[in-house]
Amino acid sequence: MSEDDRSAERDRMVDGLRSRGLIERPSTEHALRTVPRHAFVPASREGDAYADRPLPIGDGQTISAPHMVATMLDLLELDGDERVLEVGTGCGYHAAVTAEVVGPENLYSVEYSADLAESAREVLSEIGFGELSIRVGDGREGWAEHAPYDAIYLTCAAPRLPDALADQLRGEGPIVAPIGTRSQTLYRFWKREDGSLDRENHGGVRFVRMR
Repeated sequence: MSEDDRSAERDRMVDGLRSRGLIERPSTEHALRTVPRHAFVPASREGDAYADRPLPIGDGQTISAPHMVATMLDLLELDGDERVLEVGTGCGYHAAVTAEVVGPENLYSVEYSADLAESAREVLSEIGFGELSIRVGDGREGWAEHAPYDAIYLTCAAPRLPDALADQLRGEGPIVAPIGTRSQTLYRFWKREDGSLDRENHGGVRFVRMR
């Protein structure tokens, strides 16, 4: 398939999300139209790259459905100059979409699997996101070296929001995260003035669990 054909598929995907009211911010729409999702999926699944559904990427992990990437990016309400922490690099697609908004030099991502992290680095470098930083480690610990962050999001479900992530957040947030085990809910968190967390419920979701 030619790059023109892939670009046309990508546009149809985004047009479909817009028609369903699943994209709110112009920056989110631009990022989804720009980042080549097909570059992040296994060759055997490339034909499904622009379907709005999750796909397996190996090591028991998945690439999120485009509508979920759009929803989470909209909820972060990024203006374009924030420092952002991602927990769960996976194949790197979600990181690339976010980095298209804030710049790859402002995106820091933690991945549990060394193999996935290395593969993500290679793909991200090939498509122009080589400045994006990826660390192999326990996502519950965040990445204190580059804190504080203006926004944080999780691409894997945690039983509860790890304290270290809230501690690494600058000001009021936000943090967008799926919380739960069998039953999961997408929440947007903020810090109150006293340091405690407030949250909004954004509905039931299904993510792989944090490792």
